[in-house]
Amino acid sequence: MNMPKSKFLHEIVARGFLHQCTDLDGLDALAAGGRIVAYIGFDATADSLHVGSLVSIMLLRHFQKAGHRPIVLMGGGTTKVGDPSGRDEVRQLLGDAEIAANIVGIERIFRRFLAFGDGPSDAILVDNALWLDRLAYIPFLRDVGRHFSVNRMLSFDSVKLRLEREQPLSFLEFNYMILQAYDFLELHRRHGCVLQMGGSDQWGNIVNGVDLGRRIDEAQLYGLTTPLITTSSGAKMGKTAAGAVWLSPERVSPYEYWQYWRNTEDADVGRFLRLFTDLPLERIAELERLTGADVNEGKIVLANAATELAHGVKAAEAAAATAHQTFVEGDIGEALPTIDIPRAELAAGIPLFEILRRAGLAASGAEARRLIKGGGGRLNGKVVEVEIRLVTLADLSPDGLIKLSAGKKRHALVRAV
Repeated sequence: MNMPKSKFLHEIVARGFLHQCTDLDGLDALAAGGRIVAYIGFDATADSLHVGSLVSIMLLRHFQKAGHRPIVLMGGGTTKVGDPSGRDEVRQLLGDAEIAANIVGIERIFRRFLAFGDGPSDAILVDNALWLDRLAYIPFLRDVGRHFSVNRMLSFDSVKLRLEREQPLSFLEFNYMILQAYDFLELHRRHGCVLQMGGSDQWGNIVNGVDLGRRIDEAQLYGLTTPLITTSSGAKMGKTAAGAVWLSPERVSPYEYWQYWRNTEDADVGRFLRLFTDLPLERIAELERLTGADVNEGKIVLANAATELAHGVKAAEAAAATAHQTFVEGDIGEALPTIDIPRAELAAGIPLFEILRRAGLAASGAEARRLIKGGGGRLNGKVVEVEIRLVTLADLSPDGLIKLSAGKKRHALVRAV
């Protein structure tokens, strides 16, 4: 493939963001000719996004840096339906108040990555409840629904895979792809949006929107998707033993976030630097040439840059300082995740496997037991191989803390209160 001429597409192709595009040459010519508007949709199923959404967030960031206008579309309406893509079961339906609170939390995250405002290339946040909540059912079926073939809808992976596994697919969810296509039409009419982007699992939904715009408004619209990102070992991005790696500091501390990137597999360092940081490609190429133990330098650069984007410069510096204090100096870093446990409970004693679970170093008690049996459970720096070993007030250090570790890289503190 020849490298695109437009700044945006040239950059994302070089960094590995491009998976599919409905008309790459046409989009390239349009983006090279002036400012365009594009959007990515995010349903408000939680009050934070996680690392799995970071490719889409960075894609919008590159789009804005190239001089174009990004739209963050919040699914205040579609969250009430639930996207069946990549799901084996029906999503839990949320109420209006919970959805509204989730949108507030997600918007705070986006303000770290994008510049919002009224300028020509400033990002805007739009809620699709603005038009979806007002739709009249029969007119919508006549005006929009008639352009969709059930035969074709059944062929899309989001539907086909669910049916092949004989897993339930509600009529409510079946409507999702129609609503997403209609979002594209509305954004084109309201904001001149010509491009919808998203993950590869959204390809069918995006193509539907491009087709609907052509059928109803004779609009030339475009779709672009990013590849599914997995680690070199095949693991899904954004998952750890303790659960999802959230972008909100209330859910995952900046130190834990920094540590997630520091623990990147050697083979992924260059790829992740291109996808998840703003570092120049020349600098990334230099870091990719590092071998052996020197690869750790690239991991630290990745952790610093990724944490700075998500949490700011000060949080990234504090996380790096804590890691150095903990791993190099052998001391207890101030920013380590800390849980409070009543002194009375510690006086009675708590099994090590249970306290590891509470500290977020294991997803369950069973996982914590396996960790300890495998020699990965540490108490104040010492390996403990008996999972029912009681942690008590006697384990407190002079400064009133207990240090827990899962292996050599993941740590947490217990404070008696």
